[in-house]
Amino acid sequence: MTIPVAGCSGRWPADERDPSPKMQSVIPKKVEKLLQNISVLVVDDNAFMRKLVRNILTNIGVKTTLEAADGLAGIEAIRMFAPDIVVVDWEMPMLNGAEMVRIVRSPGVFPQPDVPIIMLTGHVERWRILEATRLGVHEFLKKPVSGNALLERIVSILLQPRRMVQIGDYYGPEPRRTAAEAADYARRQRAADATAPRR
Repeated sequence: MTIPVAGCSGRWPADERDPSPKMQSVIPKKVEKLLQNISVLVVDDNAFMRKLVRNILTNIGVKTTLEAADGLAGIEAIRMFAPDIVVVDWEMPMLNGAEMVRIVRSPGVFPQPDVPIIMLTGHVERWRILEATRLGVHEFLKKPVSGNALLERIVSILLQPRRMVQIGDYYGPEPRRTAAEAADYARRQRAADATAPRR
């Protein structure tokens, strides 16, 4: 079924056949069930790239994929369909991916500020990665993307969700801890638990 939206090519339920046997054997049943029940919005001005990402999503088991041809249509699609995950390109006409993320990550202004966002772009300069992180994307991937790389990021978002936090001007997923920070945090938690009065 196709739902027309200005600048949005609509809803594309995956065909009824199962994901490719190779991908299916790699995906645990729990993850497979999660993937079948989510909707993913792909925002990219390149129709070929939208089709490629849609095919990857179908092959990993995602049943519902939405598409938007630019950032403005992407904003409208998020408002209308409330997708579970958004995959967005950086370079697009009218409203680029960074500007789109800035609008989405506006709690109190935008209705879905917590939607997980994966930035998928061919532009991987260090400043872009840092800017995307500063804007609040969950994951950053380089084009061309493999099915496994996209699957890993989606599974990370679904199985290890990071809570959304407001830190100064930043609104986005809680920053990841380095291994040293995580070990220090765990050590402090154990020490606090050991000294806490027992009831």
